[in-house]
Amino acid sequence: MTTFRQLGEREVIRRLARLVPDRADVRVGIGDDVAVVGHAGAYDLLLTSDAVIENTHFLPDAPPESIGHKAIGRVLSDFAAMGGEPLWALVDLVAPAETPVEWAESVYRGAARLAARFHLAIVGGDTTGGPVRELHVFGVGRLPAGEAVLRSGARPGDVLYVTGALGGSLAGRHLDFEPRVAEGAWLREGRWATAMMDISDGLLVDLERMLERSRAGAELQSQRVPVAPDALAAKDGRSPLEHALGDGEDYELLFAVPAARVADFEAAWKARFKLPCSSVGTITAEPGRLVLRDRTGRVLTPGRAGYEHFA
Repeated sequence: MTTFRQLGEREVIRRLARLVPDRADVRVGIGDDVAVVGHAGAYDLLLTSDAVIENTHFLPDAPPESIGHKAIGRVLSDFAAMGGEPLWALVDLVAPAETPVEWAESVYRGAARLAARFHLAIVGGDTTGGPVRELHVFGVGRLPAGEAVLRSGARPGDVLYVTGALGGSLAGRHLDFEPRVAEGAWLREGRWATAMMDISDGLLVDLERMLERSRAGAELQSQRVPVAPDALAAKDGRSPLEHALGDGEDYELLFAVPAARVADFEAAWKARFKLPCSSVGTITAEPGRLVLRDRTGRVLTPGRAGYEHFA
């Protein structure tokens, strides 16, 4: 019998995706940051779900308001990756019977505070008993019909960018990140990005997913990767670059911009946002080939590449 560990997360998803039914109104199904569903009117609906589970996504002593922030923030980050507008969310809470009600109330305060900032209404959900504490969030958003920015649009010559800085998220930022909803919507509205996704499992792993969907390759320049202060300060035997490439849970945006629009894009970004945005490489015409080079052109082999469930 084949196990999840033997296949890995992506192959498990591919196998399960072959078994599910489809409908004519599904514009984008399994394989992107969110599903895109057409409906009557000028908008497409965006559907996504995410889980945060004790001892996987947070430790037992994590501040409960931060757990709620993370649970809602992950869904908001998915909407950002498509350039979408958040609308509604359902929250399922799983907990052992001995869980203090005050803990759950604090979780919901953290979730509600972030949701309100982005006009996301929490409209229901479910509660059930279980061996560990979990939050499962299902979100609905929208964007103008046909305008979703997918992972599959990157083309050779496009320049790759990331927002913010990467690495060191376990120092606390994974519980207190800022979803890039405004930035994602701006990138879509200006038609700057040909492809986009958020960085949840690490820059290298998530870029591989974009390249797979776009049937393209990429070259990254190691000296251009923006490294977060917590990655620079880490003392665990791994380099700051390895942290930036593989820690994951940064929830920054990774996107591609056509080479001919780079100068205009960079000027427009600086005029609109204080958030740094770094050019880290280019898309190539070699499907599936991801190369990391240092400033001398030497090819690097990074250590741990990123996070994948079941590995």
